Amino acid sequence: MSPTSRLQATFGALKAEGRKALIPYITAGDPHPRHTLGLMQALVAGGADVIELGVPFSDPMADGPVIQRAAERALMHGVRLLDVLEMVRQFRLTDRRTPVVLMGYANPIERLGLQSFAAQAREAGVDGVLVVDYPPEEAQGFSQALKAEGLDPIFLLAPTSSDERIARVGELASGYVYYVSLRGVTGAGHLDVAAVAEQFPRLRAQLALPIGVGFGIRDAASARAVASVADAVVIGSALVQLVEREGPDNAPLALQRFLAEIRSALDQKEFA
Repeated sequence: MSPTSRLQATFGALKAEGRKALIPYITAGDPHPRHTLGLMQALVAGGADVIELGVPFSDPMADGPVIQRAAERALMHGVRLLDVLEMVRQFRLTDRRTPVVLMGYANPIERLGLQSFAAQAREAGVDGVLVVDYPPEEAQGFSQALKAEGLDPIFLLAPTSSDERIARVGELASGYVYYVSLRGVTGAGHLDVAAVAEQFPRLRAQLALPIGVGFGIRDAASARAVASVADAVVIGSALVQLVEREGPDNAPLALQRFLAEIRSALDQKEFA
């Protein structure tokens, strides 16, 4: 992995400024492929430091009904992995700074071929990849293929993760680690910041990478609370729900305004 990757540079700059990263998630191709570029640009205008772009998949086992519906809408319009790469390529024509992380499932990558995917993702301007159903115990090849192309392999950890799994992620991952704040699927349950904070000494002891927290973050208050312990806040279902409710014409401005509120809340206090 290049020491000057966009993800490393972004987290390094934020740490120097005493700020926490804001990582919004949207599903590529939702509500229609022609709107994804505008939505990504709206996220940046609202204060996004990194964009997680979901690759639509027919069996998104880690996602709740909100993101499942988004994937269904994208698939209905025929969006596939290569289309998502083209969206990133178009985004790079206007934004060379903001890291883009693809988040999805193994099947579309394996259909394309891991080596081919890694090369095409790098060429399109992708910075990192999180594959939900690649457990770290079986992801040596995935990690090596991405790092060979200068991409960051990103892994999930959860409250149930063993010390052995945390250590394994520390060996394989780069960029950042995504800690799932609660058990269940995206958009489910009640965020318990105290429970998240209890896990961090164990995570910090084995991980040198920045740690982002997601699942259950729905507003400025919950984002700020999570940022008091984490390096990054990941917010997904609330944004996807906003896109669903506002529709394609209103969604860009709605996303920008909502995210700006989150950004403002994160910047009100120094956490470092």
